[in-house]
Amino acid sequence: MDEASNIMPSELPIERRQRHTRDRTTSLNSFSHFKSGPSKHMRPSTLRDRDSNASMKSIGSETDHSEIIAPIPRRHLLQTSQSLHWLRVDTSSGDEWLNRGVSPVSASSVGSVFPNNRMSNRLSFTALMEHERTAAGPPSTADARILEDDQGTIGAGRRFVRWMHRNNMKNWVIPSAIAVSTLVKWCIGFGTYSGHNAPPMFGDYEAQRHWMELTIHLSVREWYTYDLQYWGLDYPPLTAYVSWLCGRIGVLIESSWFTLQASRGIETGGSKLFMRATVLVLDLLIYIPALYTFVCAWQGTRSSRKRHAALLTLLFHPALLLIDFGHFQYNSVMLGLTLLAINAFAAGHDLLGAILFVLSLGFKQMALYYAPAIGSYLIGKCIYLGPIHGTRLFLCLALTTTLAFVIMFTPFLPPFSPLSTIAAPITRIFPFGRGLFEDKVANFWCFTNVLVKWKQIFASREGVLIKVSTGLTALGFLPAVVALIFGGYKTRLQKNAQNDSVNVSPSMALAAPSSPTPILPLLPYALLTCSISFFLFSFQVHEKTILIPLLPLTLLLSGAAPTDDVFLWGALGNNVGVFSMWPLLKKDGLGLQYLAMLLLWNRLIGHNPFKLHYGYFVGLVSSVVHTAIILLHLLELTVTPPARYPDLFPVLNVLICTPIFGLIWLWSIKRSVELSWAMSGLPGKREKEGPSSAAPAINVTSSSAAFGHSPIRGETGARAMSLGYASGRGRGQADARRRALVVSACGDREH
Repeated sequence: MDEASNIMPSELPIERRQRHTRDRTTSLNSFSHFKSGPSKHMRPSTLRDRDSNASMKSIGSETDHSEIIAPIPRRHLLQTSQSLHWLRVDTSSGDEWLNRGVSPVSASSVGSVFPNNRMSNRLSFTALMEHERTAAGPPSTADARILEDDQGTIGAGRRFVRWMHRNNMKNWVIPSAIAVSTLVKWCIGFGTYSGHNAPPMFGDYEAQRHWMELTIHLSVREWYTYDLQYWGLDYPPLTAYVSWLCGRIGVLIESSWFTLQASRGIETGGSKLFMRATVLVLDLLIYIPALYTFVCAWQGTRSSRKRHAALLTLLFHPALLLIDFGHFQYNSVMLGLTLLAINAFAAGHDLLGAILFVLSLGFKQMALYYAPAIGSYLIGKCIYLGPIHGTRLFLCLALTTTLAFVIMFTPFLPPFSPLSTIAAPITRIFPFGRGLFEDKVANFWCFTNVLVKWKQIFASREGVLIKVSTGLTALGFLPAVVALIFGGYKTRLQKNAQNDSVNVSPSMALAAPSSPTPILPLLPYALLTCSISFFLFSFQVHEKTILIPLLPLTLLLSGAAPTDDVFLWGALGNNVGVFSMWPLLKKDGLGLQYLAMLLLWNRLIGHNPFKLHYGYFVGLVSSVVHTAIILLHLLELTVTPPARYPDLFPVLNVLICTPIFGLIWLWSIKRSVELSWAMSGLPGKREKEGPSSAAPAINVTSSSAAFGHSPIRGETGARAMSLGYASGRGRGQADARRRALVVSACGDREH
């Protein structure tokens, strides 16, 4: 033992005493710091203690390092050189500091830096980052964005989630968020609704009530033929069944609410309370569970704080809340069933997802806007699985989908009804006889109708317009369809060139059809591309139809950072989508709810529409468009439109909103192309060298079937990882292919 070891700690100089204390509290978070050997200032006793742990070595390490390295949380994985700034240490005093890495969460090693007050007892990671930025000098662009978040630009929703987590109440975040959103929905319902005190036809509220009335009093064969001039039933059978159920429950409470003929236009307090309650209950039973399942399935690898913040963003979706709980409709049922189908696809339950999507189609025909994307995804997966498993899955999907439709339409088929009865619901569901458009909708046809009078040019040739509309719609969603199918082909499972069989283990061969595919991250963008293409170019579109493309856009927004272009496009699309429905909401008397929901939601997600985001094209567009929206509202309040142009303000609304929807459509195609290109970076693409060349790069472990709970180790294409699904990749999605494709090294050695 040398002289340094015999000196008592009290006899050491002050500087040495501080280092002596930190030796016991400092965590070793940099493995490379020990390659140069122990520092000359370390005590031999410390070295002896560490030598006693020499048996704890990393397997397969090249150098024998007799150190136990404590695992560091991912969120605190910072370099040691940055930690030195927090401690305000002069690195020129010696190299012993390079031999000791400091953990940023070690209060004992940094407590002396801050004043001795109440706040110093609770050292926060934000405070450490602030000291790091101060010591590091002028911040970079990325650091400036982080500093903005710390200074209060973060959304109120994330602040609420952070506060709940810090106060050990994170288990109450979801219940409280659902409770508050339910209260907000109920408060929106205190206002008026579509057709309030507007005889003789009233509005959508009366249509929904009337359907309950006729389904409980008439036979099934009369549902789609009874008095079509007064809100005849024009939704698929599942809506009729739900109306029948709600009507039966309402009759038990008060039969006068649904008396045939005599109850038309009834607006008593009890009937309105019951109708509002039906929307709320169905929302709680279908849509809210779908949102929760989406956050768990698609964003399962994120922290609980981020998942909770994403759920808050989705719960207070302003457009859906204003239409369902203000204007009065049941869109949340259709959107919830579609979302449940998407979640089932993410879990690998394709047959269940197909059934859920058939139910969504059976509730509202507008779910067809999603059909090309979902159908292409399933076809892409069949191609991905190969000829054996792919053909089997395709046949199962075809049989399941057909059977689901047959069961849904069974009351309209023999022997329950004559075969001719089936024609009535089909002709009512697809109303081609209504014309190209009815109201001023922010789509291609109304936008161009300012210059080209389509109805006058094709007055006697409506069939031509239908064909043109169909062709433009198909061209609009074609890129998404091609991306999904080509992605399935590009990442399809390899065949062994020697024995012409798929090179997978027997257990993985059975699990492959029930696992998510590498093309799954393309699905949300494909849903957006297809739905907004239908909205822009299809036949007979209503203002409320914008809810369908807003769903995938909001799903993408919920998984993005506030400075991401996905977030900025999502926020812009939602705000403009709500504004596009302003003529309808104004007619319903929902101006206060309209303003309150826009302010609440933007504050909740932390979005300032007028803030310039330098380097982002969408930021400039957002500032210009929101300025135009405010000017139009002010103009509408102060100026009366001339008698010659009574629809002046609705037309200006269309001229503002349609270009934004067109840009979002182009942006979604761009993102789909980027992700599709990234598929070529995934392992398993066909190479000229054959399948054996990819063997050393793939290392697959077992995983659970549901949501891919077990991580997969192995190499992944850098492009695919960087262009993933908006920071919200679910467990096993990025590595889905390696879960299905196994290269057996042991089998190669045996042969």
